[in-house]
Amino acid sequence: MKIISFNINGLRSGLQKGFLEWLKKEQPDIICLQEVKFDTPEHLNPLFEGLGYTYTHWYPAQKKGYSGVAILAKQPALQIIQGSGMEEYDIEGRILRFDTKKFSLINVYVPSGTSGEIRQSFKMKWLDHFKQYVVSIQQEQNKPLILCGDFNIAHQEIDIHNPKANQKSTGFLPEERQWVSEFLEAGFVDTFRYKNPQKQQYSWWTYRANARAKNLGWRIDYFFASRSIEANIQEAELLTDICFSDHCPIMIKLEV
Repeated sequence: MKIISFNINGLRSGLQKGFLEWLKKEQPDIICLQEVKFDTPEHLNPLFEGLGYTYTHWYPAQKKGYSGVAILAKQPALQIIQGSGMEEYDIEGRILRFDTKKFSLINVYVPSGTSGEIRQSFKMKWLDHFKQYVVSIQQEQNKPLILCGDFNIAHQEIDIHNPKANQKSTGFLPEERQWVSEFLEAGFVDTFRYKNPQKQQYSWWTYRANARAKNLGWRIDYFFASRSIEANIQEAELLTDICFSDHCPIMIKLEV
């Protein structure tokens, strides 16, 4: 099975840049999108159904033109769950869960915290709540979890182009990096790092200072998977040549 995750930073913009044509060529079984920024996306369903994505699931934010996640799939889900049950967080449209017989897939868009102390505090509380939410799912079911999306955290120094200069930057703060470490210790594997232990590659670049052309980026987009299926991970890649967004898509292939 081939699954792609992509912070598209505005689906309308992505469609204008050729996203649909790329998706037709790439043909993942499932694609998870973040920052869709569509208030009423259902009218787009026929576009994706024409490519074989018969099952389209949207979870927009209440605020117009903001956040929002989506899952486009060629197979039906046993159930779709929007949000984590906490209204304060769920109004921002950041979590969408897709359950199958063999695994649960959770599409995630973590708050960035870049707009100031209030949002950074919100981010850390959100992360704590999210971890509790995931642990509760682990406890209630036996099948593995796959989590993907924009986590807005570069975990290790290898995941950021200038770690020394960014020690106090949101997205590379010690407490954020520690959260990722503790999350992995709770029973998950960072699939890209598992398959590419020494590879220095990024998934996001600021639009400023021609950063992408200079490859001055951060790896903040992840596929995390339950350790019980790490042997099933066949490939884990960052599709860095795809430029519809300030992020690039990330991809895993696994045997399920």
